Amino acid sequence: MARNLDIALLRAFVAVADRKSMTAAARLLHLTQGAISQQISRLETHSGPLFVREHRDMRLTANGERLLGPSRHLLSVHDALWQEMNRGTVAGSVRLGAPQDLVASRLGPILKDFSADYPDVELTLMCAASTELMRALGRGEIDIALVEEMPGTSDGQCLAADRLVWVGAKGGTAFRKDILPVSMVDETCAFRPVVLDALRRDGRPWRTVFENGSIDAAAATVRADLAVTVLLSSTVPPGFDVLPSGRGLPELPVFTINLHTPPGQASMAVAEVRRFLQDGFAQSAREDTALKSGAAEAIDP
Repeated sequence: MARNLDIALLRAFVAVADRKSMTAAARLLHLTQGAISQQISRLETHSGPLFVREHRDMRLTANGERLLGPSRHLLSVHDALWQEMNRGTVAGSVRLGAPQDLVASRLGPILKDFSADYPDVELTLMCAASTELMRALGRGEIDIALVEEMPGTSDGQCLAADRLVWVGAKGGTAFRKDILPVSMVDETCAFRPVVLDALRRDGRPWRTVFENGSIDAAAATVRADLAVTVLLSSTVPPGFDVLPSGRGLPELPVFTINLHTPPGQASMAVAEVRRFLQDGFAQSAREDTALKSGAAEAIDP
């Protein structure tokens, strides 16, 4: 008698393990939380308990830890086979919108891999502030919006969470000035109101040095030590210093990188771009965790 595993159950298992939350896994897989719960329950009838609830998080049991690696491998083989079977059948155009800092730091490798696997898909990239991208999505001008938002402020699918940090020139002193010189990309930047509110609460005087919409020009003013700026920690380019809060700089909050698509059925090309973005950010999160774990072991063997 043939015994077959349901790939959807394994996908739910891996999503909950990665996100440590059924709610977050449901957003990732575009399912209801109830559907995710049912899938985990069905899988546990074969495997035994996979998770235990620990405060707000779902923690893997010893059994879950044992099965997570093989589950990832099977999903990887399944998805690679699916891609191979559908190679050449996915075509069309996809209009992707993303902020400049994400394009420069995180999207390049993901989009390169996508273009290599799907050469018949015409990918168009729009760079703009998150608020502008959401308006463009609502007008039907783009198919996918990748935006930076405060946690819990939208119904987008969270791909990553990252802390906003102060950034200055390597060895620079701009942050020591009595009136803090700040370089922002433009007035529509998603970070701007949060940063200015933090400065006001901290009582730190500030002035704007540069705002014109070019992230390269903003970076140039910081590199010249004319100002400081703010970036997500994972997007800070080489050659800059991350400035710790508490040295006259207020602590900044965590932002989420969220994926938005219009309601309704997406084309196969749009669905594949969305999947590549999900997988790419998930892989980055796993690599970051491994690096931090390795660094901790090196410090405390």
